Amino acid sequence: MSLQLSFALLAAVVSCAALPQGKGEELQPCGDAYFYPSKYTCYGSFLCPVEDGVPLLRCGDACYLPSMYGCSNNQLVYPTGSESSTPSASPSSAIPESCSETPTTQHLSSPPYENYFYSDCHSATQVVVTSPQPDSNLTIIGPRLLVAWAAGDSGLLAFFSPKSGVNGSLSIELVNGTSDQPLSGIYEPPASNSLGGNPVVGVRTLVLFNSSAVLTVPILGSIRTMRDFVEGPSLLYPEIQDPIKFSQKGDGALLSRIWLDNITTTQMTFTPQSNDASVTINNRTLDVEAGTYEFTATFDYPQLEQLSASKVLDPASQDLIEQQNDEAISLSFLSYTDKLLAGAWRFLTYFGRDSMISLLLMQPVLSEGEGGAIEAVIGAVLERINKTDGTVCHEETIGDYATYQNLQLNISSTDPICSYIMVDSNYYLAPVMENYFVKTETGRSRKDAFFAKKSTLNFGNQGLSYQELALRNAEEVMRNAAAFASPGGQTKENLVHLEQDQIVGEWRDSTYGIGGGRIPYDVSTALVPAALRSIAALSAAGFFEEHPDWVTIAAEYAQMWEDNTLHFFEQTVPVAEAKALVASYASDVGYGFPSQADAITSDVVYHGLALNGNNDQPVVKVMNTDDCFRLFMLNTTNQEQLTSFLNQSATNIQLPFPAGLSSPVGVLIANPAYGGDPVYAANWTNNAYHGTVVWSWQLAMLAAGLERQLDRCSTSGPPEFCSDNSVHGNVLGAYNHLWDLIEANRPHLSSEVWSWQYQNGKFDFVELGSLPPPSGLNPTESDIRQLWSLTFLAITRNLDFLTA
Repeated sequence: MSLQLSFALLAAVVSCAALPQGKGEELQPCGDAYFYPSKYTCYGSFLCPVEDGVPLLRCGDACYLPSMYGCSNNQLVYPTGSESSTPSASPSSAIPESCSETPTTQHLSSPPYENYFYSDCHSATQVVVTSPQPDSNLTIIGPRLLVAWAAGDSGLLAFFSPKSGVNGSLSIELVNGTSDQPLSGIYEPPASNSLGGNPVVGVRTLVLFNSSAVLTVPILGSIRTMRDFVEGPSLLYPEIQDPIKFSQKGDGALLSRIWLDNITTTQMTFTPQSNDASVTINNRTLDVEAGTYEFTATFDYPQLEQLSASKVLDPASQDLIEQQNDEAISLSFLSYTDKLLAGAWRFLTYFGRDSMISLLLMQPVLSEGEGGAIEAVIGAVLERINKTDGTVCHEETIGDYATYQNLQLNISSTDPICSYIMVDSNYYLAPVMENYFVKTETGRSRKDAFFAKKSTLNFGNQGLSYQELALRNAEEVMRNAAAFASPGGQTKENLVHLEQDQIVGEWRDSTYGIGGGRIPYDVSTALVPAALRSIAALSAAGFFEEHPDWVTIAAEYAQMWEDNTLHFFEQTVPVAEAKALVASYASDVGYGFPSQADAITSDVVYHGLALNGNNDQPVVKVMNTDDCFRLFMLNTTNQEQLTSFLNQSATNIQLPFPAGLSSPVGVLIANPAYGGDPVYAANWTNNAYHGTVVWSWQLAMLAAGLERQLDRCSTSGPPEFCSDNSVHGNVLGAYNHLWDLIEANRPHLSSEVWSWQYQNGKFDFVELGSLPPPSGLNPTESDIRQLWSLTFLAITRNLDFLTA
């Protein structure tokens, strides 16, 4: 270390040892010490002094002036901007100061949430304004201003309360200035003393407060931090909250926070724009008088390269930009050259399962080739494979929250983190690879170049080829499938179990999503055999040369899993018992809807959500929509089993809830009426994330799956159900009934999940986030746009199947 750096370290230690008093200030806690804010800055439990009014920044165990030093991997570097400082952005010269194309904007209203989107060549931003409505539950809906950025899964959040103390009296809204929409972009080239060499980007807008307000909670940095507060038990982390700086900026107020990387800064400002408006700083909060304010939100983190609507859609699907403009714009907001993001605002980053399911459903309209959406999805999954066992990353943790998580493990690093706890994600990769690299001309031509690529992202796979990473995943699938496929191995113990000590592992990943089950229905009965079929097809096409026998073995494994897994989950409820169960359920839950027991005319057959559930339940007895995986991903050949499965799936789709899954707001993903235990009604409710609610992408996969099975009837050697008029008619009826529901609920299809209230004798749509959460759980808010909920861009009604 140089003499200058050593002196900086020593100065930091000496300065932090003394705590002089500031006039009129109150001591603030910092770990085990106390400090005066005019003299020190608290970084978690670490103090750095303020010198000549300039706060020193923390770098590992040192404090430094950014005008003199930089910080890289918690080590001081000198001079700032030298190669050793390893700025985290691409060269700023590659980013144009002005954008040649008109910004893309969008406003999506879903009261009490107003969502605004703004994208230009510099950044992509979502702003969510929440204001209570006359019918809002004020215990969970309050005035809120939220900003989310795709880059770094980052943003900021500001909660307000009415100064009068009267809940529901304060409203916030964005108002237009001189343009026809409220948001405009901010771009400032990197300053000479920039710590990371990145431009400052963000948005500005005008915000109107109808009455005086107090800023109650500000959060600056990570969307994950915001989620922990909104959906967790109001979690706030001192390491993140304490460094927020409040300062006057002209006649306005500035809040800023340097991330834990000691490089990136997030800022927001409120500047009065009307005569009656004024804002004052009061004990680390803001007093905001009624009026109009210019609001800005900025940060200086490396940006992603966004795919425009024309670039994310293939050439043959460009007309969707006009025909379904809102959905096309939303797809673009979630699409980037190296990954597609799961949802806005809560999941504005990579989720492996979400992106692969979206690709499976949307492939016909997505762009192919290098730089296209399809290869962005597959490449993102391969980059994040766990190289030790081939498992697929479920969710990445990046940006400020990654640094925070590393610090909890006493690791001083900004490296991203991946979660590998989901067992279902491992089985989607082979099918998406087959669908593109085997079944499309572009994919076949791109195979060699794509799989020769070397991993470059910092997830531990640098230098490994995409081919090596794909092989490791296929080997993981084959290992997991072998025991069940072996002679005499068709036992419950050899089905796919959740990871040890995990209560989630597939898409219903909430606390009671699968009722504590250890063996999920969708994975063993559909995803495993689908992955095996694809591995066999990929092997036949020249993949996995290390295992030439997989062409045969994988197909044999798949057949064994297809034919011998359903019976573990199958439930048959005699008609009289079924009527009694739904009548009891309807009476006990107290929603007021009819039991629909008269609609039950035969034994009720369905497949439980999982095996080995809570309270020693052998099967989690919840009717569900996860039949969609088997309908969409497999062409099974056991004729008796196929006919029976299709018939019961079609019947349950059409039976009205609570006898079945059908409701005016859509097909519900769960129906606990047949559980026969009060715990079912308590855990699967209309306010639970995976309860008696509607998920858009499940509607899409059900529709695509039923169409796939009906299409088999027009092939040579069609399945036997096609000639069974009763069963074929039932499946055809379910297809059309489902599409009638989809079309009736089209305004909601692009959102993540929605629910209902039963009032005035009917089911009415309601935002899930506007309902109080189940007892003992935290509220869950639905994303206005979810990647896999945009799949109706590709999934359309087959008019050949219309019935009179």
